[in-house]
Amino acid sequence: MRHIRPFACLLALLSVAACGGRGQQAEAPPDLILHNGRIFTANATQPHAQALAIRGERILAVGSDMEILALAVEATQRIDLQGHPVIPGINDAHEHLTIWPADTVMVDTGSLNPEWDALRAAIVDAAGKADAAAVLRGGIFGRAFHDTRLDRGALDDAAAAHPVVLGTLTGHAGIYNSRALDALGIDEDVADPMGGRFERDASGRLTGVLREYADWEASRRAGALVPDAVAVAQLRQQLEQRARLGITSTQAMPVATDVARMAALLAQADPAIRVRVISFNTTTPDGRAPYVDVARHNPTPMIEVSGQKWIVDGVGLEGSLTPRDQAHLHAHDPQGPFGPGGLPVLLPQAEIEALLRESLQRDEQVLVHVFGRPGAAAMLDAMDATGGAEVWATRRLRFEHADGLLDDLVPRARALGVVVSQQGSRLDASMFEDPAFGKRLGAGQLLRSLLDAGIPLALGSDGPPNPYVGILLASVHPNRPDESITREQAVIAYTMGSAYAQFAEDDKGSLEPGKLADLAVLSQDIFSVPPRSASGNNLAADPGRRQGGVARSGILTPPSRWRGRGRGRGCVV
Repeated sequence: MRHIRPFACLLALLSVAACGGRGQQAEAPPDLILHNGRIFTANATQPHAQALAIRGERILAVGSDMEILALAVEATQRIDLQGHPVIPGINDAHEHLTIWPADTVMVDTGSLNPEWDALRAAIVDAAGKADAAAVLRGGIFGRAFHDTRLDRGALDDAAAAHPVVLGTLTGHAGIYNSRALDALGIDEDVADPMGGRFERDASGRLTGVLREYADWEASRRAGALVPDAVAVAQLRQQLEQRARLGITSTQAMPVATDVARMAALLAQADPAIRVRVISFNTTTPDGRAPYVDVARHNPTPMIEVSGQKWIVDGVGLEGSLTPRDQAHLHAHDPQGPFGPGGLPVLLPQAEIEALLRESLQRDEQVLVHVFGRPGAAAMLDAMDATGGAEVWATRRLRFEHADGLLDDLVPRARALGVVVSQQGSRLDASMFEDPAFGKRLGAGQLLRSLLDAGIPLALGSDGPPNPYVGILLASVHPNRPDESITREQAVIAYTMGSAYAQFAEDDKGSLEPGKLADLAVLSQDIFSVPPRSASGNNLAADPGRRQGGVARSGILTPPSRWRGRGRGRGCVV
């Protein structure tokens, strides 16, 4: 791990920021010049420009049209941007590239938060139309997950001939029927892993409800059934989708397979964007699973393998391992077990301290899923117990989500060098059609306060990958408008902030001489186009958002006519 200079200027400014700069004069002529554009550089010393010059994969110079065009020679290719806005390439700080059985059929109820009765009808309908070997899969939220009528037996009654898996939209629980459990080799004597649960009824029989680390164990088993050729095709499709959105880097935490296999599959997929693969660690009934030593194993220049992710607590929908039938007792309580103030911690404090010590021994960056205040406090206590600021201030330990990082915890996090990785799509609870959930979320999810406190902020998707939806939602923050940030700050968090969060700010994140020419040319000005709804409700209901497509707010994806004309493989121009 590189211990790079402190986060002194990055994101501390209200509009743009970057650390350091390089000389404008190029020693060799550029291969490519982009001119007549509106370039947002994310570089505090030169936030805006008209043109830039590129040689190979690196930026040679940034400046006015006159300055940059003067560097051209006869062989230099020139592209007139025709006034289009340009931003640094998006770096998705948190996502989950995944693989799934080829014969999967998605169950569609037309709602992100269906009632069980409607969901059951949709499953029966899908089963009647699907091939005999098809796996039926659907997404659920609070209405179905907290309805205790929905269990293994209910799914058996709806579609006994098919494996059926209903996953919560947060990814922290699933409900499986008997055929699905059998296909994954999960039998009645399975033991609960640390931080997870295979739930059972009063007689001790599996109910089909899998929570936290138990559900991720099932996902690993399902991923193992996917042939490499199928998995490579699926990954290639996902990566191409991200490239079309102006994403030039992504940081993926694979759930459906281990980090070594994901890196090998990505190498076969030959990604056109830069992929950081982060180990999503698992647990066993005896504790944390053995460390997978694949750090610094980079199969191609476009693929980096580094970092270890752990889940410290759950999310407000599932309440970690809190029984499903208790949700109504705490529906509006942000301090209860389903809220950011009181969400229970999954891992024992001794295990949290042990994993931190191991990361220090291996010089490995740690990323921890922290949703609630108890989890955030447990992590900060563990950091203090393993060396405090003297050890951690430069190691950039990441809090993923950090919805419960509040009040007195903020200065502690700042002193310990914590980096927060938040996801814009989570900032609008109205999309889940659950007012109680939105009220609970509104008690946390700091953005503006984190920047004011000097805490580095990165943005990612953790779901549909459209970054422009995330940028818009961060700038209006429907759950908590007082914590909204400017669109410039949101773009910086999605570029320089994400680069800083992976120790890569010397190479990418801003458009300045010496850095990689990773950039996106946009079809509209994302800094000025008005949101379709100030509350975000209309945008949240947009099917394009849920599918990762073009949002009807007016924030669009890069035009295809520019794509692929840059010299650098990570360049979308």
